[in-house]
Amino acid sequence: MFFIPFSLFFCFSEPMPSVATFSIVGYDAGNGDLGVAVQSKFFAVGAVVPWAEAGVGAIATQSWANTSYGRNGLKLLKSGLSAEQTLERLISDDPGRATRQVGIVDARGNVAHYTGAECNEWAGAVSGENYTAQGNILAGEAVVTAMAKAFEETEGELADKLMAALFAGQGKGGDTRGEQSAALLVVRENSGYGGFNDRYIDLRVDDAEKPIEELQRLLEIHKKLVPR
Repeated sequence: MFFIPFSLFFCFSEPMPSVATFSIVGYDAGNGDLGVAVQSKFFAVGAVVPWAEAGVGAIATQSWANTSYGRNGLKLLKSGLSAEQTLERLISDDPGRATRQVGIVDARGNVAHYTGAECNEWAGAVSGENYTAQGNILAGEAVVTAMAKAFEETEGELADKLMAALFAGQGKGGDTRGEQSAALLVVRENSGYGGFNDRYIDLRVDDAEKPIEELQRLLEIHKKLVPR
């Protein structure tokens, strides 16, 4: 009997949904931390949007997400390209770029973002020193401007600033379809389990009524268990 792999069956049965979401990528100039925080009305958004590597950069790829932007973008950053140069290379090589949205920060704090013309409204981004916040199918521009303000004004580690941005964005309406999943990824050299990788914080809430609140709860547990 011939069996069709589940992944292929899913592809044939219906198109993949757009990763409509809001996210922020950031850099801590004090200790070199790089990270991504994201929330969406999309199952397991943490498996798609956030990418980061210590000493290299952080990337959020969303809308009709091209996940190769994460893998290839980090390679380009590692080769010495800036965030802006990396972004230009990624979108120039992608025939579907009009549907993509991406935010990038490199290990020098340079940022770049892109929102394709075919991303669903409201879609856009706001960037500042060491961060860029972006989203699509949002309640409005106020979502990303609130995220930017929260990131700039929050004290503490990069993770605290990224989480504050998520709460602020949700407070302005967030994803107009609602809430479902969230994720927080922060990388720091040799700070993963046992010092064998750079995943200092890697937390995901795949399906919850209040995913940002649940993500914050997990972060507080992490703070108690992992030396700062």
